[in-house]
Amino acid sequence: MSRLRIAVRRFGPFESTIRKQFDDFLRVSGRDAGLEAVAMDLNPLHESAIAGRGLASGEWDIAFLNTDWLAEAVADGLLEDLAPHQARAPIPDWPDAWSPSLTGLQQFGGGLWAMPYHDGPECLVYRKDLIAEPPATWQEFHALARAHHAPAEARYGTVLALYPDGHNSFYDFCIHVWSRGGEVFDSLGRPDLASSQAQDALDFLRMLARDTEAIAPDCRSLDSVASGGLFAEGKVALMANWFGFAAYADTAPESRVRGLVDVAPLPGNVSLNVFWVLAIGSGARDKVLAWDFLRHCATAPMDRLTTSEGAIGVRRSTWRDPEINARLPYYHRLEWLHEHARSMPITPDLARISHIVDDLMTEAVTGDRPTAELLAEAQRRALACQPPALS
Repeated sequence: MSRLRIAVRRFGPFESTIRKQFDDFLRVSGRDAGLEAVAMDLNPLHESAIAGRGLASGEWDIAFLNTDWLAEAVADGLLEDLAPHQARAPIPDWPDAWSPSLTGLQQFGGGLWAMPYHDGPECLVYRKDLIAEPPATWQEFHALARAHHAPAEARYGTVLALYPDGHNSFYDFCIHVWSRGGEVFDSLGRPDLASSQAQDALDFLRMLARDTEAIAPDCRSLDSVASGGLFAEGKVALMANWFGFAAYADTAPESRVRGLVDVAPLPGNVSLNVFWVLAIGSGARDKVLAWDFLRHCATAPMDRLTTSEGAIGVRRSTWRDPEINARLPYYHRLEWLHEHARSMPITPDLARISHIVDDLMTEAVTGDRPTAELLAEAQRRALACQPPALS
């Protein structure tokens, strides 16, 4: 019996959905196959699948990857090109059933390297029972966080996911630079971390992280999943986070804020398009089986199941689904968010740069070195051994 071994990003809805999708795949296809799905946090997932070359060695047949990692994985020969499989056994409505923002980041270098699986750009997530009007500026955001900070009631104004996993600290920094009219990368994909907008962004973030009258304690131990969980526990009034954590807080049986959640654009009307994909390893043992399963996951019913389990489907049909929008009245706004979302350059160096920004953020929120000095050092490190962006 064939067996698929899948490296899964640790998140309850991912873990439950992939198993239900595989069970449905066996039911529909009549295949005799097994599944071993192993859940991992971000850094161990990257280490096992990419840095440790598990996708090439056959350790993993399929892996959950975020789009920032794809260029690195392709440059190292870790991924199977899916274009020949799409030609052999096509997904009938690819790519028209998806937003263009979900079909481009995995197509470069002449190949198709992954299929979109979980979506949800960064946005403002807030308690509508507490906040009537979402903030239009970061100053208003900060004021609302202070106004609704009530530790005696086990509620904090806001939260930052500052755990150094190359994820939210990096993305928060980018969003704050963009919302101030700056750029984090130039037109050639080279980092630009020392602009005046970057200084304003870092000044704001380090101030917010230290404001004990606005923010949850011990944010340096929180990743994006933990910070989203804190919101679902009713302990956060508003936050800049992924759309998926709004949906999770509105659907999870254990959530204490079901029916009290809303989303809005972030100050500056910016959003970030980074999404989770399923990729087949270049060393996968049964690539036909792996593709057939990916193809099944891409169908409309399975995409809807992703949403029903608490993650975020990637097809327009799911976003527009009347039943889903009856439960989550803001779900259709995914189309608007994608139309306004920014993407990172396609470069194999992105993971390295993200950890440089992690170091920058850690120093900023724990030490007293001047902002300009921290940014200049990060810029020097980021420009070292900088490879070209891909197209």
